[in-house]
Amino acid sequence: METGARAPLSERLGDRINPLVVKEIRQGLRTRLFWVCFGLMLMACVMLSLTAYADVRDSGNQPRGQVYFFTYFVCLGLVHFFIIPYSAYRSLAREREDETWVLLALTGLGPRRILRGKVTSFLAQAALYASAVGPFLLFSYYLNGIDLPTILTVLMLGAAWLVFLTVLGVCAATLADGRLGRAFVHFLVLGLLAGAVVVGLTSAFGISEGGSRLMREREFPYVIAVVLWLMLSYGWLLFEAAAARLALITEDYSRGPRRALVAQMLLSAVGVAVLWWRQGQEREVAAVAGIAGCLHLTVTGLFLISDVDGMARALRAKTRGWSLLRPGAVRGFRLMVLLIGGWALFCCALHLLSDDTQHNWRSMLYATVAAAAYPLLYFSVALLVAKMPRSERMTSPAAVRVLFIALAGLASVLPPLLAVLMDEEADNGLINLLNPIVGLVNFATHENQISAPKMTAGMLYFLCGVAALAAFAADRILVERERRVHAS
Repeated sequence: METGARAPLSERLGDRINPLVVKEIRQGLRTRLFWVCFGLMLMACVMLSLTAYADVRDSGNQPRGQVYFFTYFVCLGLVHFFIIPYSAYRSLAREREDETWVLLALTGLGPRRILRGKVTSFLAQAALYASAVGPFLLFSYYLNGIDLPTILTVLMLGAAWLVFLTVLGVCAATLADGRLGRAFVHFLVLGLLAGAVVVGLTSAFGISEGGSRLMREREFPYVIAVVLWLMLSYGWLLFEAAAARLALITEDYSRGPRRALVAQMLLSAVGVAVLWWRQGQEREVAAVAGIAGCLHLTVTGLFLISDVDGMARALRAKTRGWSLLRPGAVRGFRLMVLLIGGWALFCCALHLLSDDTQHNWRSMLYATVAAAAYPLLYFSVALLVAKMPRSERMTSPAAVRVLFIALAGLASVLPPLLAVLMDEEADNGLINLLNPIVGLVNFATHENQISAPKMTAGMLYFLCGVAALAAFAADRILVERERRVHAS
C-alpha cells in the first residue's frame, strides 16, 4: 500500500470525533437507567397503539390523531425533558464530586471540548429514544385529527427544548464546589426540570390542540422563531459560561461567554429590525424589545461586572483598553455599558423611525431609555460600594452580586414607603425617580390620550446624568484597583 494513501473515512472520522463522546455513550448504554427507561417507554407506546387500534375500530372514522400524538409525546417528553438533562447534570457533577475532573483535564481536551463531549453524548442517547418513538408519532398522523406541519413544529420545538435543558443541566453542575452548595443545586435542578416537563408538555398540548388554526395565524411563525432563538442562544451562552467556570484562571476564560453575549445581541438586533419592519414599523415592537433586552443585559451584566480584578501575567501583554473580551472586572463593566447603551440607542432609533403617531409614543421612548439607565446606575453604585474601600471582603464576585441585588431591592422598597409616610401617592414620580421598578413603570405610563407622559423629559435627563456620572466613577475605581492588584 502506498504511504501517501489517505486513511479510510471511518478512521478519519474516529480521529476527529471527541473521544469523550464515545466513552460517555458506551457508559450510558450500559446503565440500568437507560434500559429501564427505554423498555418502559417502548412498552407504553405499544400498549397505546393497541388501544388506539381498538378505539379507531369501534368509533369508525372519528379523528383520534391529536389525542394519541400527545400521549406518545408525553412518553418521549418525560425522558427528553427530565431523564436526559438530569443524567447530564449527574454525569458532570459526579466527575467533580469524585475528583476525576482533574484526570479529564489532564487529557488535554480542555473544558470546552469536555463539555461538548458530555452534551453530545446525551443528545445521542436522546436520539435513540426518539428513534424508538418516532414511528408511533408518525402512526398518529394516520389516525386523522392532526397534520404533518403541526407534528413537525412540536418535534422541532421539543428538540430545541431538549438541547437547552441538557446544556442547563451541564451548566448547573459547575455552579457549586462545597457539599452544601451541591445539595442545594441538586434540589434546584430537580425543581427546574420538573417545571420544564410541565412547560414542555403544556406547550406541546397547546400546539397540537390548535393544529391548523394556529398555523394560519399571522403572528405564529414569528412566535416560533423567537422561541427557537431564545432557547438556542441561551443554550450557547450557558455552555460558554460553564466552560469559563471550569477553565483555569491563567486562561482567557472570559472570551467565550462574552463573545457569545455580543453575538446574541447583534443577531437579536437583526431579528428585532426584521420583526419591526414586517409588523408595519410599530412602536410597540421597539418598546418591548428595548425593555426586554435591557432586562436580559441586567441579568447577564451582573456576571460581567463581578469578574475578578486584574488578570494573569501571561494575558497582560496583548491586552489593550479596547480588549473587552479579556478577563477583568473593568473590561466586563465597559462591555456591559457598551451593550446596554448600544441596545438602547438601537431601540430608540426604531422608535424615531416608526411611522405610526400614537399618543403614548413619548412614554414608550422614555421607558426604553430608563430601562437602560437603571441597571447602569445600580451596577455602578454596587461597584463603588464594593471596590472603593481598601477591604478585600466585599470585592469577591459573589459579594458584588449580593450588593447589587440588595441596593436595587432597597431602592425599590424604600421610596414608596417614604411617599406614604409623607402623605403622597406611593408611585409619586419625583420620590420614585431612582426606583428601578416604580420609576420604570412611571416612565412607561401615559395619563390619557391628550395629556403628556407622567414623567417629564427633565426627570429622564436627570436620571441619565446620574447614571453616567456613577458609571464614570465606577470605571475609574475599577481601573485604579486593577493597577493596584497588578502592582501587588
